Amino acid sequence: MFLNLGFEAKKWQVLMQAIQPLSFWRSLRAVFSGQALASSTPNRVGEYVGRIVYLNDGNRLRALSLSAVGSFGQIIVTFIMGLIGLIFIYTSIVGRLEDTFTLSRFWINWLIYAVSLTVIVQLALYYNLSWITRLLEKVPIIAKYSYFIQKLEDLHNKELTKILFLSFLRYVVYVVQYLLMFQLFQVEVAWWQIVSLVCVQLMIMSVVPVIALAELGIRGQLSIALFSLFSTNTIGIIAAVSGIWLINLIVPALAGSLLILGIRIFRK
Repeated sequence: MFLNLGFEAKKWQVLMQAIQPLSFWRSLRAVFSGQALASSTPNRVGEYVGRIVYLNDGNRLRALSLSAVGSFGQIIVTFIMGLIGLIFIYTSIVGRLEDTFTLSRFWINWLIYAVSLTVIVQLALYYNLSWITRLLEKVPIIAKYSYFIQKLEDLHNKELTKILFLSFLRYVVYVVQYLLMFQLFQVEVAWWQIVSLVCVQLMIMSVVPVIALAELGIRGQLSIALFSLFSTNTIGIIAAVSGIWLINLIVPALAGSLLILGIRIFRK
């Protein structure tokens, strides 16, 4: 849990350098507080609110656009790894995929093509944020609020690549958590199959709009559908997924709630 949120805190620290330098400890507290508000909002959008309370009043709205860049970087990594996992699964169990999900090879192939195109578009947008921002600032309606997105122009390829790398490290922690939990609950699936299926699962979950507290049910059903291709230990699969949900969401949310109680959101 601390590795997972630690990488996220470092990413937040890097992003905030443009408007307000933060210590790593302050960034970590902001991430925990964000988890507290994320648990009760669709797709965890409340996470931004929980984080920006650690910033000065004049910087809070400006941080939203930078925070969106960090989330976008995590989504890109999720889709890239999801594409790799999808290809591995497709090449090894295409027949079982057809039987389980009633998908023909034609539609499975098109799914891979669609995800590949999505990754290309995401990377193109991500590494051209500076140019896109300058373009948006010329739009009259947006120009009045350009102050809130100006700092995106300062994000060059070096910073953007660093954000992607930190997002990837956090992603690796997720995958290792699944490997350890599956071993703990004796779900006997080859490690490469677990990695591939987790990559596909995380990609699907990233596009499903859901409140974090209700996420366990959807994640559980999806995990059963995917991992039952290789294992009949349904109870172990549910236990592993539930454990990861508790470790990555509920425990940090409880800790973040305690931190929020000690924050003065409105300062003179």
